[in-house]
Amino acid sequence: MPPLLIDTLLAEAARPQRATLRLAILCAGLAAVAGVTLLALSGWFLAGAAIAGLGGVAAVQAFNYLLPSAAIRGLAITRTATRYGERLLGHKAALLTLAGLRPHLFARLAAARPAEALETSTGDLAARLGNDVDALEDSVIRRATLPAALASATVALVAALAMGRPSALALVLGMVAMRLAARRMAARLLAEPLAASAEALARMKRDYADRATPCADIAIYGLAPRIAALTTDAAAGYDAARLATVRAEARIGAVQALLAVVTVAAMIALSPAGAPLLALGALAALGGLEGWAALAQTDIQAPRVDLARHRLASLAQHGPTPNGPDIKGETLTIAGAACTGGARLRIAGRSGAGKTRLVETLAGLRDDAPQTMAIDGIPLIAIAPESRRPLFALAAQDAPLIAGSIADNLRLAAPGLDEARMWDALRVACADDVVRALPEGLDQWLGGDGARLSGGQRRRIALARALLAGRPWLVLDEPSEGLDAETEAQLVVRLRDWLDTSGSGLILVSHRPAMAALAEQTVPLG
Repeated sequence: MPPLLIDTLLAEAARPQRATLRLAILCAGLAAVAGVTLLALSGWFLAGAAIAGLGGVAAVQAFNYLLPSAAIRGLAITRTATRYGERLLGHKAALLTLAGLRPHLFARLAAARPAEALETSTGDLAARLGNDVDALEDSVIRRATLPAALASATVALVAALAMGRPSALALVLGMVAMRLAARRMAARLLAEPLAASAEALARMKRDYADRATPCADIAIYGLAPRIAALTTDAAAGYDAARLATVRAEARIGAVQALLAVVTVAAMIALSPAGAPLLALGALAALGGLEGWAALAQTDIQAPRVDLARHRLASLAQHGPTPNGPDIKGETLTIAGAACTGGARLRIAGRSGAGKTRLVETLAGLRDDAPQTMAIDGIPLIAIAPESRRPLFALAAQDAPLIAGSIADNLRLAAPGLDEARMWDALRVACADDVVRALPEGLDQWLGGDGARLSGGQRRRIALARALLAGRPWLVLDEPSEGLDAETEAQLVVRLRDWLDTSGSGLILVSHRPAMAALAEQTVPLG
């Protein structure tokens, strides 16, 4: 897919930074003009002062040192200040633009149909939202490069006219040669190594994210050396690709420097002007060509940016599916069993019968359950996943938690939750004593995927989060797994009271008899 949507999303993310970017471009142009003018004036001043010194005392006294000296100091200050401003403002605009782009891409993937979203692994998603989005930073920062290069080239060309038209023509030809060389060399030398290095780095991040997940098993079974060896192989490929990239960039830079030197030498050879004007034009040309050579960096980065845009296109093409019919979840039909709002249904069956797949399909997390289901009499296949999700509060069997505090995880259910509501939900989930025992209570940092908690504790935190969502249906997948009998019995009592008070319906997956007592109806799966 052409990455046109990425360009659109990037433009939307950059819209709030337009004023900042304009100031960055203005600073870049002023810095370029000040820099080239400073070199030109310095060359004329030094040559003129030297000639005046050779001319004797009278010539020295007649030479005006004050105005050129003041102008040189003013230009130096202007160049330094505007360069700092350009870098500060340019990077600020780029970073804030990318900060807006990442969540937009993630939101599009999250809103996609489950079959599409699950095609992207966690590691690959991290690599794309990390490295590939970072690559787009250059396309934002370097929006100031072309105006700055044109400004420096214009000042240099005006100064070159003081050396004579042949010298000015030599400068123009030199600039044309530099642009053609940079573009052709970048396209020929950089496309392959940049693609290889990007793929190798993405593979390293993807493999690390995928392999590091079972870190306890890696330690227990002594797999660390084997995992490290696999990582080393991927790193070697990345290093080789990066080395090829650096060598290609060095060749492009060397050719740019050589063409600049040849251009200035030709200008001097073609000029009939005296020493002061010769120094003025030559140094101005060097400054202008230095700014002009910065365009080569844009050419160097262009293959990397294009590659990132194409890789991100697969994320950008995801988006919300068209809304289906309006549903309220007042009635459910699951595998032939019908129930109304507030009902309590248990999904039963042997391990591997598809109980988890059924409830995740119902809740809009996937679309592959084979059972016939309907909501409010509408077949499930006719209802978009994002239309189903607001009806169900799912406490999944694997109890996924984010890397944050207890409160951070609970607030995922609804923004603006106060502590009183959090503690009440934790009490119903029999997790309040667990949280009170933590050093920082609700503010306790849990680490990645709730690493500080046991499996049973994670399930109870996830259950409290589902209770706080306030959805018409509470969906519980093995909520008491890992709990002792006493805690499980307490959980059953509190959940029954909560269901009676809230009026929410229950869809339960559990093989434990104590939990099964919550259900009023059972749907068996073969």
